[in-house]
Amino acid sequence: PFKLLGILDIENIPCARDSVLYGSLGSVVAGFGHFLFTSRIRRSCDVGVGGFILVTLGCWFHCRYNYAKQKIQQRITRQGMKNKLLYEGTHLDPERKQNNRNSSN
Repeated sequence: PFKLLGILDIENIPCARDSVLYGSLGSVVAGFGHFLFTSRIRRSCDVGVGGFILVTLGCWFHCRYNYAKQKIQQRITRQGMKNKLLYEGTHLDPERKQNNRNSSN
């Protein structure tokens, strides 16, 4: 497995690969853009590093938030499907209760 700086396992950690790729692109854009406007090499490198950190963290938190939200939705759906299989056709089936109420009216 490929580990970034020996710490971050890019292949197995969700959102890590995209965050690092977008961060590196943000670094190049920020550093090169600053260099084009100011022609100051050292400051442009500093802006590039800052751009990398900001874009990487921004993408990381956004992706992890969506990942957690998706996991919660999957768990709710899985639980609903499990309940559907358990209660289908029994007296505890909510659809059966609704059909009985509609038939009696």
